[in-house]
Amino acid sequence: MKVFTYSEARQNLSKILDLAQSEEVEIKRKDGTVFSLKAKDKTSTSPFDVAGIKTKATTQNILDAIKDSRMG
Repeated sequence: MKVFTYSEARQNLSKILDLAQSEEVEIKRKDGTVFSLKAKDKTSTSPFDVAGIKTKATTQNILDAIKDSRMG
């Protein structure tokens, strides 16, 4: 694990982000506060990939509901 000062991290952010893809990186402030930086695993699913539900509604029911909502 590599440790960088806040100033070093600010000046080399791109390089530190690249490094954080393969290992944990710490950034230390003057006051002694330490922050840990690690890349998250890439997700292979879309945030729009949601489970479907079973319903008895037909396509025509849905289209009628949309039409009714737009008319009044």
